[in-house]
Amino acid sequence: MIALACLLLFADTPLTLTATDDKPPAVSAELAKSLDAKGLRVSVGDDAAMTFWFRTSLPATATAAQVRNGLTYRELPEGSFVGVVSFAKGFTDYRKQEIAAGDYTLRLGLQPSIGDHAGTSPHPDFLMLLPLADDTTIDPLDGKTLLKFSAKVTGGDHPSVMMLYPHPAKPAYAKLASKPGVIVLTFTRPVTSDDGPATLGFALVVRGHSASR
Repeated sequence: MIALACLLLFADTPLTLTATDDKPPAVSAELAKSLDAKGLRVSVGDDAAMTFWFRTSLPATATAAQVRNGLTYRELPEGSFVGVVSFAKGFTDYRKQEIAAGDYTLRLGLQPSIGDHAGTSPHPDFLMLLPLADDTTIDPLDGKTLLKFSAKVTGGDHPSVMMLYPHPAKPAYAKLASKPGVIVLTFTRPVTSDDGPATLGFALVVRGHSASR
């Protein structure tokens, strides 16, 4: 059962978070069987804005010490499949790129610290959006393939991205929270590793953009 905290005001617009039994978008059988049955829906006022279905469990490469001390995004392989999102309306991502309404997969990506990427975000971890038609495997995607597919979403040279803030694994319930200039959806996911089960916390930007763009 998903427990969650529901209401947050941002720029005088109420955002609400609810659990939903709606089925996720039609993805490959391999991806579909990895997803939670319940989704998380972020609404603006009375209108649904986006709905997420996250992976039931994420495989990680972590030592026993890392499991004890708390996992970070870096213990997941880059390109890991994390879930899917359905945008009821157009969405503006963290880079201020316009994303068309529709359905996308979400995979973990790492922002380079060089060139025009330097200083554009407070944290380098992102979930990248990929077209459903191009993303069918549960296996992590290599960096080149990840960037190629994600750039298709905007039709430009850069991937389409939702930034991640670090987040502790507790509390376990999902909620909306504010960070400087943005709103994040916080949630946790079970993680499996050779050194035992663990939990990883996520804080995903669902409203707001890079201050430098």
